[in-house]
Amino acid sequence: MSDTETAELETFRNETRAWLEANCPPEMRKPATSDGDVFWGGRNAKFSSEPQRIWFERMRDKGWTVPDWPKEYGGGGLSAAEHKVLRAEMAKMGARPPLSSFGIWMLGPALLKYGNEAQKKEHLPKIAAGLIRWCQGYSEPNAGSDLASLQTRAESDGDDFVITGSKIWTSYANYADWIFCLVRTDPAAKKHDGISFILFDMTSKGVTTKPILLISGYSPFCETFFDGVRVPKSHVVGTVNRGWDVAKYLLQHERAMISGMGERGVGRPLGQIAADSVGSDAQGKLDDSMLRGRIATFDVDEAALAACAERAVDLAKAGQAHPAFSSAMKYYGTELNKRRYEILMSAGGVDALEWESERSKQGARPRAWLRTKANSIEGGTTEVMLGIVAKRILDLPGA
Repeated sequence: MSDTETAELETFRNETRAWLEANCPPEMRKPATSDGDVFWGGRNAKFSSEPQRIWFERMRDKGWTVPDWPKEYGGGGLSAAEHKVLRAEMAKMGARPPLSSFGIWMLGPALLKYGNEAQKKEHLPKIAAGLIRWCQGYSEPNAGSDLASLQTRAESDGDDFVITGSKIWTSYANYADWIFCLVRTDPAAKKHDGISFILFDMTSKGVTTKPILLISGYSPFCETFFDGVRVPKSHVVGTVNRGWDVAKYLLQHERAMISGMGERGVGRPLGQIAADSVGSDAQGKLDDSMLRGRIATFDVDEAALAACAERAVDLAKAGQAHPAFSSAMKYYGTELNKRRYEILMSAGGVDALEWESERSKQGARPRAWLRTKANSIEGGTTEVMLGIVAKRILDLPGA
């Protein structure tokens, strides 16, 4: 980077810091306390508070819900270096993301790469503005981890496809406005061929959802059923029967997104939370040397993951990222998040086992701990991720 570029970036940093200080409400500089405290957008979206609304609208108007997307699609048009500065300044002040969205994390990148111009202009600005909430139609009841064996079929009928089948573990399908979905358009082709990637409205005739109750008592997942759903062929992203290309590219972004849970704190540092139950010694250290050591090791590993994530973003922006690296990130991030909650449960002692008392806020800690068990399944199981790393990064021989 030249001296001029460095100076310009420093000017951008100072201006960004000043804008964030002036526009991010104090309430939005604290971690969200629950899923209901996160703004997901959509046709029926409601803000949990006035500060949340203010923060979202200010960031939306600046294009910073998707800072690195082109301005013509509702983004901020920031360069890779500028986007990195913005992320760093937001992290420094603890600013929340103004909008959480599968459209931002997964569909958007896929549309930018594979979508035609009409699809980009139709969907990307609505994603950026939080107008449409998306869900993902990938997993199926009988497909397991072998996604390519999906059986939801899309039969040609004039200018439309007629879709019949079902999906499972469809996160937030009961709240979603649209779905990006994998369907089989050529049942005679090899299983990785004959698949198409298609978009359609969840209010279409023939679409129904049914929430799946989890052991935690909380249900982000659904079963989703398609009974003769008619969808225009123009809604196919990329080439008909080549949807596996789009699906794989999207999975890279999904796995990178899921890996981020390994970086997310839970408000206060683990050591402070543990001190509530364990107490501190005369030197002010956590009064349990074994637990203190576990927390220190976790903090180091969490910092390493955050640094690795920054490097992954830089490589991706430079077009140098290994396509399988997101699998390594997904594995490490999800295992780290499970460790975080194991430590929280250990630190809480018997208090951490409270399930419904007012004191425990309806068992927030044990419910969250149980929820983390799904981290190593969703977005590709740990075993699948390790297999990808072994084969495509380490070049180990197959079985």
